[in-house]
Amino acid sequence: MADEALTAGAAARRLGVAVTTLRTWHQRYGLGPSQHLPGHHRRYTAQDLDRLQIMRRLTAQGVPPAQAAAWAQRMPLPAPESAPASGPDAAAVPGLDSAAVPGLESASFPSSESAGGQPEPVGGRLRGTPIDVVWPEIAGPVTVTTRDGGGHSIRTGRAGPAARGLARAAMRLDGPALRDILEMAVTNRGVVDAWHEVIMPVLIGIGDRYEATRRFIEVEHLVSRSITEVLGTIARPHSSHNPRVMLAAADEEQHTLPLEALAAALAEAGVPSRLLGARVPTQALADAVARTGPEVVVLWSQLPETGDPAQWTRLLSAGHGPLLAAAAGPGWPAERLPAGVVFISSLAEAVQLIAATVPPAEVRGTTRGKRAAL
Repeated sequence: MADEALTAGAAARRLGVAVTTLRTWHQRYGLGPSQHLPGHHRRYTAQDLDRLQIMRRLTAQGVPPAQAAAWAQRMPLPAPESAPASGPDAAAVPGLDSAAVPGLESASFPSSESAGGQPEPVGGRLRGTPIDVVWPEIAGPVTVTTRDGGGHSIRTGRAGPAARGLARAAMRLDGPALRDILEMAVTNRGVVDAWHEVIMPVLIGIGDRYEATRRFIEVEHLVSRSITEVLGTIARPHSSHNPRVMLAAADEEQHTLPLEALAAALAEAGVPSRLLGARVPTQALADAVARTGPEVVVLWSQLPETGDPAQWTRLLSAGHGPLLAAAAGPGWPAERLPAGVVFISSLAEAVQLIAATVPPAEVRGTTRGKRAAL
């Protein structure tokens, strides 16, 4: 790309941002095109694009634009032939160490409360939105800021800069930035902490915006797809280890992101699992249990209409009961579950309980945070 100079439109497509964003960065922060040919508009050189890439990555990670622009302006850039491949870490930005940007991984940036509005606790579900995908304990610590009517932001309450950066990228429909932030969060924090500290505040924020506007379903779809893709990159235990954990959604239950997070967190802990996915009829689940003999069965229900305890009664009466039968999700009436069925209230609790029932396998050539090839 050394000899290539691009128009604003072409540069925007290359970076995955809007042309108006490039113009704003040019007018406010001086990150504009530097090549000028007589009779033509200025064009973006390879070095211009490198600096804009730094700007994009830092703002996606929650760094305020003015601070990100200052770093982009003075960041030493490598020669084109030595430019590193893009990756999830801040270190993938040329010359940038995450520790070099003050506050990048702290909560020192202005919180969403400073933008106006008061924090309002959110209940354990996303209140009828298309992404009711939370563990029950989320009702406690996570808050979001709400306002009536429209709006084009996702409030993440007291969540840190990674969650705020994820929310900004989500509203921009910036798939590459979403993946970068999610990969960095999972690598640096592990699946469980990334889920609770980064992913859940954004999912709840999207649900809040949907409730206020009945819009932004496209945002939810892109975020959900990005989460699924990143969770799928967690290295699984070697195929020689037979999975003794079965994960499934209850009959007619369509929400599976929490199960995908559980499967990834278990893999990170060295515990292989089978994930059957959404809407598993009770008879099909019973057949699968009889065929494979798992020691743990986790059945997820997000909504009350899918959390019928009779599913557990039928499954356990089939004669192939697992050592651990666990009902997960706010859809289950915990007080009406059959004897022998454990109610799990959090992702962390699920991982701990399952790992205690099924000891982790020896994972060949994998460590926490290491990723499988796509």
